[in-house]
Amino acid sequence: MKKIDYFMSTSSPWTYLGSQLITEMAKSSGYEINIYPVNFGQIFPVSGGLPLPKRAPQRQAYRLMELQRWKKKRGSTMHIEPSNFPSASPISSLCIIAARENGNDALILANAILAALWEDDRNIDDPEVLKNICFENKLDGNQILRTAETSKIEKLFETDTQEAIKKGVFGAPTYLIEGEIFWGQDRLDFVSEKLGI
Repeated sequence: MKKIDYFMSTSSPWTYLGSQLITEMAKSSGYEINIYPVNFGQIFPVSGGLPLPKRAPQRQAYRLMELQRWKKKRGSTMHIEPSNFPSASPISSLCIIAARENGNDALILANAILAALWEDDRNIDDPEVLKNICFENKLDGNQILRTAETSKIEKLFETDTQEAIKKGVFGAPTYLIEGEIFWGQDRLDFVSEKLGI
């Protein structure tokens, strides 16, 4: 089966805005998604990016305008400025990796975690909240949290991040298809062309 390597951040509104669409695109085109939550705190310094608080005020203001435009375009009910943003802990990413390694549907969990933050303003840094999100999506929250807290999963988070850097990833979301990089949910039209749908 053909693959999409999907590099994402659980606290990225842009990742959220494209999450359901890339899921549907993969399904309808027969592609499988390999999901990689990665550490953009490590990626930005080597790729010229800046975390949001360090960006110029003009860029921060424009980001909010663009989010409002895309919220409307996607028909989303997301919170543009949720009180639980930004996420300060890697635990939500580690849970997705744990689900992936346990053979669960990590994409479903990732989409649910993104929606929890951006739609419901839940605290995705809280392990109890994450456990509940797992159970709400018919996944064993206790097992996933236990696995997420192991050194194996932390190492995979680091390995996946280094792999993302090697492959030229610099922002979230990034979709890598047959060696071609598509950065941003606003490039999903091009992704659709690439997938032949």
